[in-house]
Amino acid sequence: MSDILKFSKTIISSLFKSPACEMYPVKPARFYDGTRGSIVNDASKCTLCTLCAKKCPTGAIKVDRAGGKWEINPFKCILCNECAHFCPPKSLTMINQYNAIAVKMDVISMDVELKKKPAKKAAPAAAAAAPIAEKVEPAPTKAAAKKDKSAMFCYQCQETAKNTGCTIAGACGKKADTANLQDLLIYILKGIAVAADNAGIADDKKIGKFIIDSLFLTVTNVNFDNADIEKYIIEAIKVRDSIKVKSAKNLPDCATWTGKPAEFQAKAVEVGVLSTKNEDVRSLRELLVYGLKGIAAYAHHAEVLGKVDTAIYQSAIEGLVSTTKDLTVDEMVGLVLKTGGSAVTTMALLDTANTEAYGHPELTKVNIGVGKNPGILISGHDLKDIDELLKQTEGSGVDIYTHSEMLSANSYPAFKKYKHLVGNYGNAWWQQDKEFESFNGPILMTTNCLVPPKDSYKDRLFTTGTVGFKDIKHIADRVGKKPKDFSEIIKLAKTCKPPVEIEKGELVAGFAHNQVLALADKVVAAVKSGAIKRFIVMGGCDARHKTRSYFTDVAKKLPKDTIILTAGCAKFRYNKEELGDIGGIPRVLDAGQCNDCYSLVVIALKLQEVFKVEHVNDLPLSFDIAWYEQKAVTVLLALLHLGVKDIRLGPSLPAFLSPNVVKVLVENFNIKPTGDVKADIEAMMAGK
Repeated sequence: MSDILKFSKTIISSLFKSPACEMYPVKPARFYDGTRGSIVNDASKCTLCTLCAKKCPTGAIKVDRAGGKWEINPFKCILCNECAHFCPPKSLTMINQYNAIAVKMDVISMDVELKKKPAKKAAPAAAAAAPIAEKVEPAPTKAAAKKDKSAMFCYQCQETAKNTGCTIAGACGKKADTANLQDLLIYILKGIAVAADNAGIADDKKIGKFIIDSLFLTVTNVNFDNADIEKYIIEAIKVRDSIKVKSAKNLPDCATWTGKPAEFQAKAVEVGVLSTKNEDVRSLRELLVYGLKGIAAYAHHAEVLGKVDTAIYQSAIEGLVSTTKDLTVDEMVGLVLKTGGSAVTTMALLDTANTEAYGHPELTKVNIGVGKNPGILISGHDLKDIDELLKQTEGSGVDIYTHSEMLSANSYPAFKKYKHLVGNYGNAWWQQDKEFESFNGPILMTTNCLVPPKDSYKDRLFTTGTVGFKDIKHIADRVGKKPKDFSEIIKLAKTCKPPVEIEKGELVAGFAHNQVLALADKVVAAVKSGAIKRFIVMGGCDARHKTRSYFTDVAKKLPKDTIILTAGCAKFRYNKEELGDIGGIPRVLDAGQCNDCYSLVVIALKLQEVFKVEHVNDLPLSFDIAWYEQKAVTVLLALLHLGVKDIRLGPSLPAFLSPNVVKVLVENFNIKPTGDVKADIEAMMAGK
């Protein structure tokens, strides 16, 4: 009874007091800064570019560009903020208020009216074996360029917006002003090439090296730092103007223009990709330039290891000069294929550089788990960087892990001897925003592919070599014969927690040409007995598009009597699948990364020799190639130079290939886009 009286007293006293807590909905709820409540879209800013849908990990966002619709399913949205983080026009924002309670699982949909651009006149079709007369249209004025500082056009990668071109910001994350500076650098490089050709010094090593390093800087996901690119432009003008030309008469503007950094953006808009008005001329010129960019990446890595071939410099200069001339279609196509020949030469040079320095890759089981020590994660393709990092960390208590493009380093004998090289952490490059976060330790980017970093690991990220990003610490280049100094990274690693384990197990790698040829007798016997019916080359790049699941499905659904030959990060779509073996030969033979693609050429040519057929096309061999950036374009040109036909290329054909250029490639090489998985497998098994 006394307890009831006490409780009654509490009740009565509470009637005359304010509530102990704020009552919702009598008083509105308070939302705090940083609360992830819901995603909203400002339709007036939205361009329906589809990047948000591509970035969404759960498929909650759908974009219908043709129908002018944008929608989000709040029941699928996990509020990760990826869509808002990457939204080019910043129409998407994460607000701190939650969606209202719903009784039906409806999507939130809105109409988006795109601003119409003035219709452009269709470019005249290419005429075979005749000069293509370009329409003389006025280039954008400097005043117009200054007015529209966001103007850009880039379509060099597979993820370019709408498979047409990025015009607001790059799908890769680069801003318009960065893209413009890269265009201007390419323009001045053409001027250097013209001057060197005019002066008869196309084989000059200093000039050649500068062109190669500069081209490499413009490859997708290499350098986002405007200050770096401006320095290269300034130096390019100096290099060009230092060349004593034999005749200054009729030199193109790229060989004479000079300007200050304040003028770079305006000039860049004038001389960008679209300054070539004829669609087919532009297509062939860009195809050649993108092929040269990939060659530059390979040549750069060979140079780092002391291997130089001036014929590669001469080829680059010849190609760049050709883009300043009015040539026939046949002449341009011939130069594109000639660039493919230079690609084969360059890949062979890099293979020699790598194997002479670090031995031939060998069959290796690569750990994908983690150890108990703090670690450093190294990505990219520069083997000399990992060589020096391993030496400097030996005995320090810091472990080394490779990521994505550096996976193949685990198979080189020179690196396998280091016990603190634990293995590979994570998957393909485009997942680094999550995997770098969970790694806990410092990350070193030696080459592409760098994704604009998140704040959560920005202070642990380091770049080196040609790679650059604003406000990210950069490890200086070697001085003379001294190695790079990684002491700052090592010091930081010692203060970090060990990596978070994201998976366990092993990957089998190391099937470069030397290892595969060691199995030649076994492979030939399996083919002759019928145990192996066909080889499918599935090399190339991986990236974010959901359509890339095609390559996973092909790998899983190929008949059990097929062998997959792969190189490049495309393999991350299927290299952890249990695909079995054929008589002890793994069904996935991983030759390495894109820098190791030469192994696929050597293997194909060796099979041609062993089976005594006239051409690679006569082998039980099909090509199903995934592409993303310019090194994949280089590999494609190398295959075309070798006369390989019936190549499938996906998940889409390059936007820079005009319909007429595609027609030329189809007629001469029967190149085709990837399509239905079942139909493509049936066609490949039939040799089509």
